[in-house]
Parts: sequence; structure tokens; C-alpha cells
Amino acid sequence: MRVLRTTFLLTALTLVLITIGGYFGGRNGMTMALLFAAVGNAFAYFFSDKIALWSSGAQPVTREQLPRLYEVMERLAAKANLPVPKLYVVPEAAPNAFATGRNPSHASVAVTEGLLQLMNDDELEGVIAHELSHVRNYDILISSIAATIAGAITYLARMGFWFGGGGRDDDREGGGLAGILMLILAPFAAFLLQLGISRQREYSADATGARMVGQPYGLISALQKLGAYNKRIPTTTLTPTTSALCIVKPMFGSDTFSSLFSTHPPLEDRIAALREMSVVPQR
Repeated sequence: MRVLRTTFLLTALTLVLITIGGYFGGRNGMTMALLFAAVGNAFAYFFSDKIALWSSGAQPVTREQLPRLYEVMERLAAKANLPVPKLYVVPEAAPNAFATGRNPSHASVAVTEGLLQLMNDDELEGVIAHELSHVRNYDILISSIAATIAGAITYLARMGFWFGGGGRDDDREGGGLAGILMLILAPFAAFLLQLGISRQREYSADATGARMVGQPYGLISALQKLGAYNKRIPTTTLTPTTSALCIVKPMFGSDTFSSLFSTHPPLEDRIAALREMSVVPQR
């Protein structure tokens, strides 16, 4: 199923680019768009994780810089029989975390500075176990590609402004075209993102993470804190598309556009599901 979803998303990006290229450049435009799509698909597959990390301003950290984070990650990775992902910190006050990569051998986990400051040891363990569960469940490839493609389509819609030319009348025409493109392409990008990133994956990662730790209470407490603080502290580094990778939905200055890209189930439902779990510790 993951292979089919990945193939569908990459094919959808190709069709969107060819359609836009054909509309503005005819046959030559379609040819250029096809070449661009081929490069873009390869780029999305191999570099979607780096795009997510770069766009969020994530910085790599060493064991010497953050021994607490490394200790938790190394212990849980060994318990789950996974390679230790590369660790990053996002210079962001709003607490959050996300995992990205194309497979467990090429995985990265990023946490915000706000999360490290806010979480106690049990809560940090719950968050890291959740993110490692995304790695173990192979959610990270489809999630990273879906976020990259949704972001690329949204960027194309915004670039519609430049198609109008340089004059005042052309600016109005370009602005109108940009509005039409955004009206059509932004919901389509959101649809692709939601197709690629199922809400069910969060429930699954919660459950797998709780079993990895041996109890759900650290993650429950972490989700409660994350929900409360992300209602008060707007994020300044993540984009609506990359925020779909996060453990909880960030708050932006305006939720009108970002709500299109929401892929997170209600926190109350996730917490209730964790409370009902009969956890058998992972050996």
C-alpha cells in the first residue's frame, strides 16, 4: 500500500506539471514540464527529508551538545532494533517534533527547543518513542514525499502571479490567475497530502510508542502539554505542509489556509485511545 501511495503521489505531481506546462507553453511546455517532473520526482524521493529539515530551520546536534536527547533516542532505538536516526533541533519556541526520511537507515528526528525545555524525562521518552514508531512503521517515506509534493504544488500556485507580466494590467491579470491557481491547486495539494498521510498513522504511532516504552502515561502527559502550548504559541518556522509531519498540529498566525492541510486527529481522541490501551511492554 505504501508503494502504491508513493507511486500515485509522484504520478499526480507529474500530471499537474504537464497540465500547467501544456497550458502555458503548448507541446514544448509539456515536454519541459515532463523533464522537470522526472527530476522533481527523483528529488522528492531522495531529498524530501532534507527539504523538510531545511524548511524548518533544523540544525544537527551532537551527543556532546544534547546528551539527554541522545540517551533517550539510543536506548529506545536499541529496544526497537532500529538504527539511531540523525538528530536535529529546530529553533522554535512552540513545542513539537517530527520524523522524516525514506527508510529506517536514512531517518532523521527533529525536536524543537521548546519541546526540550518543556518535557520531563518520561514525556520526552514518550515523544521520541512516537517518532521512532513512525520510522519503524515506515510512515516516513510517504509522509515526507506527500509533504514535499503538496508544498511544490502550493508553490506553483503562488508562482502564478508572475505569469501576468510586468504591466499594471498584466499584474492584475497575473494576480487573478494566481488566485485561480491557488483556488484550484491548494485544495488539490491538501487532498494529496491527506491521501498520503492518513490520520490513522498517528493512532498507530501512539500505540506502538506506548508499547515501546512499556506504558502510555509519559506520552499522554506529553500530548496534553503539546496541545495546550500549541494553542498559545504560534509556530514561526514550519510551513502548513511540513507541519503535517509533526506529532501535533502547530498553530500558525492564520489557520484559514493551514487548516486545509490538517492531517492530525483530535488530541482528545488520541489521549482517550492511549488511556484504553492494555500495554504489553516491547521486548
